[in-house]
Amino acid sequence: MSQREVVIGVTGGVAAYKTATLVSRLAQADIQVTTVMTDAAQQFVGAATFASLSGRPVATHLFDSSYPLGAHIEIARRADLFCVAPATADFLAKSANGLADDLLSTLYLAFTGPVLMAPAMNAEMWAQPAVQRNVHQLIEDDVQMIGPEEGWLSCRDQGAGRMSEPETILSTIIDKLNSL
Repeated sequence: MSQREVVIGVTGGVAAYKTATLVSRLAQADIQVTTVMTDAAQQFVGAATFASLSGRPVATHLFDSSYPLGAHIEIARRADLFCVAPATADFLAKSANGLADDLLSTLYLAFTGPVLMAPAMNAEMWAQPAVQRNVHQLIEDDVQMIGPEEGWLSCRDQGAGRMSEPETILSTIIDKLNSL
């Protein structure tokens, strides 16, 4: 595979720790990774972790002077694929409804290539009709969902809502890149 560029969006869920492994594995596969983090994501894993694993700066702010055309425009234009892991209920709702109030949601609207999302949330949240409507809308919008899986959740329960494992997400990303 020729040199590829992937954007990994990280939202505010405890599953963000798994995304660190995903970013590391992408870098090991010689795929360029730009990590974009929401403010809430930074409450779970620090930007320094993703910068170290990817070897690149992490984008966290919509108004960043290192991107003269706007971070959402420049990052979107150079990427081959966009993956959000974990994709929280909040991010699914923003994306399904075209809301753009931070770098990650604005980037989603500016990106024209394939989009993958790996939902992660509490089982009760995942089962909510509003969340399922948002997921259905995103699938209609040609977003590919990876999971979620059933299993042990951080809320100390078991059920649907567990983010897919990094290897599953990595495999899906590589398959999608190979099909481009």
